[in-house]
Amino acid sequence: MPRPTPLSAPNAYPRYDTQLTPRTPHSRAGRAEEAYSAVELEQIDLDNDDDDYGSAVQQQHEPLLSSSASNSFPETGYRSRGDNYRGEGTTTRKEKRLGLTAEKIMSRLPLALYSSVAAVLLVLVFFSLREPEALKKYVGATDGSDDVSNSTAATPAAGAPPPHAAGGITLISYENYTTFPLDPIQYRGECIKLNSGLMAPHRYWQEHTPRDVPHVDEQPGYVPPPGEAPICKRTITYQLDGWAGLMVDLALIAQAAALAREVNATFFVMDEFWNRGNWSDHFQDVQIGQPGPEPGCSAPPPEEYVACPRTARHWIINSRTSRYHFTHGFSEEYEDPYVLNLFAHNLNRLKPLFNTAWQSFETVIRPSARSAELIQWAREELLEKLTAHYQNPRSFKGVQPEDDGPEMGYISVHIRRGDRSPDWKVYGQQYIPMSEFVDGAVESWTRLGLELSREDKLVQPFVYIASDSPAAEKEFSNSFSPDRVFSLSGSKREELRLLASPEEYFQDIFMTLPDPIRVQATRGMVVDFAVLSGAWAKESDLIPDGTICAVSSVVCKLSAVGLGWKRAFGNVDEMGEIEKETRRWVDVDLKGRVVPVWEPLQTY
Repeated sequence: MPRPTPLSAPNAYPRYDTQLTPRTPHSRAGRAEEAYSAVELEQIDLDNDDDDYGSAVQQQHEPLLSSSASNSFPETGYRSRGDNYRGEGTTTRKEKRLGLTAEKIMSRLPLALYSSVAAVLLVLVFFSLREPEALKKYVGATDGSDDVSNSTAATPAAGAPPPHAAGGITLISYENYTTFPLDPIQYRGECIKLNSGLMAPHRYWQEHTPRDVPHVDEQPGYVPPPGEAPICKRTITYQLDGWAGLMVDLALIAQAAALAREVNATFFVMDEFWNRGNWSDHFQDVQIGQPGPEPGCSAPPPEEYVACPRTARHWIINSRTSRYHFTHGFSEEYEDPYVLNLFAHNLNRLKPLFNTAWQSFETVIRPSARSAELIQWAREELLEKLTAHYQNPRSFKGVQPEDDGPEMGYISVHIRRGDRSPDWKVYGQQYIPMSEFVDGAVESWTRLGLELSREDKLVQPFVYIASDSPAAEKEFSNSFSPDRVFSLSGSKREELRLLASPEEYFQDIFMTLPDPIRVQATRGMVVDFAVLSGAWAKESDLIPDGTICAVSSVVCKLSAVGLGWKRAFGNVDEMGEIEKETRRWVDVDLKGRVVPVWEPLQTY
C-alpha cells in the first residue's frame, strides 16, 4: 500500500516584506493616520545611524513611548511637504551610505580579525580531539606515546588525549590505584568516570571507542611462568561484596554466566570482598559446571580487570556496576521478539532470559557439598511429614500421578518483611497483609486439586513456609493445623533449626553482624530457596506443587526460575497470557496488575 500523501495546510499567515516593530520613537505615534513608505524608513535609519535606536545604549536611554514634546518625537505633517522634500543640511541616501561604509569597515576591522583567529583556533581544537595523532604529525610534535603500551600505569598529561594501544584501543589508566583488584566502589567510580553516569546507546557488545588496559601476555616476548597455565583469552568475572542481598547477587551471576557462554569467555566468581564467607562455603566452583572454552586457563592479573566498558578483554561486574550493564537495553537485546513466526507478546518475549537463568542455576550456581547435605535433610524431613498423612505422596520433579487421583505434595510460601516493601503500595500498609498469603496457599491447593478427603471434600493445604520474620511465620502458621505447616525453625535437626532467621532482615544491619552469623544466615537462605522453588532437585526429590510469594522480593522472582517455565506459568498462549488454572507460581503483590507478570532482575 503506497504511503499516503502528508496532509498540508495552506499558509495561514501572509508574508510581508516589512517587519512588525514595537512602538518606538520611530513608530507611527503622533502622526495620526500617516505612515512611512519603505524608502522613507530607510532614509530615517540612515539619518539616525550615528545614534541607532537598535543599539543597546540607545535602548537604555530612549523611552519606550516618547513625549510629543521631545526632540526624538517625529515631526507631524511630513507627508504634506511632498515626497521629494529635503530639509536643509541633509544628504542623499547614496552620499550617506558611501560616506559611512568605509568608516565603519575600518572601525570594525579588528573585530573581524579577532573572529577569524577564534574560528581557526576552534577548528584546531576540534581537530586535536578527533585526530590527535594526525595533528602531531602535521606539526612535527613527538611525546614518546609509541611506548605507552609497555606501561600499565601510563597516563597522558593534563589536557592531552589518552594514549592508544595497538589496534586503536584507548588505554585506561589505573595509575591512581596502588592495590588490585579494585574494590566494588572503585570499579563503580571507573564506570561513572567513563560514562558520566550513563551508558552510551550502542548495541550491547558494541563500543564506538574501544577501551582497555594493557595486558601482560600481549607484550613482545612474554612467556607464562613455569608451571602456570596460560591466561584466558577472554573472561567475565562476577565480584561479590555483600552490598546487595544474596539472591540479588545470584540473579546477576546467572545473567553474567549466560553472557560468558554467549561470547565464549571463561567465567569466574571473585569472593575477596564478600561478607558472607567464601563462595565455596555455599556453592561449587563455577568452572565445574561451565569450564568455558579454555578449561584450566588462568585468571588474568588483578590489574587487568575492567568494569566499564563491558567490551574489555577481562570484564568484571558487581552489584554496584550492574546498572551500567543490565539495563532495559540488555532485555531488548536478548528477549525474543518472535515466537512461531508471530510477534512475541508479553511474557513470551522474556522466555530466552528465563531459560538462560534456569540453565545457569542448573550448571553454574550449584550448592556445595555442605549446602547440598542441608538441603537434602530438609527435603527428607518434609517427605516424612507428608507420608505420615498420605499413602502416596508423588509431587516429584517431572513425575505425574500414575492414576487419575490428585497429586499429594506441598505448597511453599515465602513471606518477606524487614526492609522490603511491596511494589503495589496501599496507603497505611507497610507490608502485604497475611491474609493474602493464606488465601493464596488455599486457592492454589484447591485449584490444583492436590488432596481430597475420603468424602471428596477439600482439606487444608500442607505448607512449607520460609520467612525472615519469626512473627510473620507464627501468624501464618496459626491459620492452619500445626501438623500441616513445616519450616526450618520447626525441624527436628538442630543444624536446620540454627539456619532459621532469628529476626527480620535489614541489609544495613546484616552487614554489621559477625562473620559466623552472616555465613549461617546465608546457608539458611540457600536451603530455604531450594525447598521453596525446587531448585537443584534430583528426579527423586520432592519439590513444591506451587509457590506463593511477593514479586517485590528477588527470592520470589528466582523461585519461578527454580520451578521451571512450564511448572511456574502453566499454559502460556500466543499473546503471552497465562492460563491461571495451570499456573503454580502465584504473586500476591502485583497480582498480574502489571504485565509481564515476571521480569528478570536487570539492575540493582
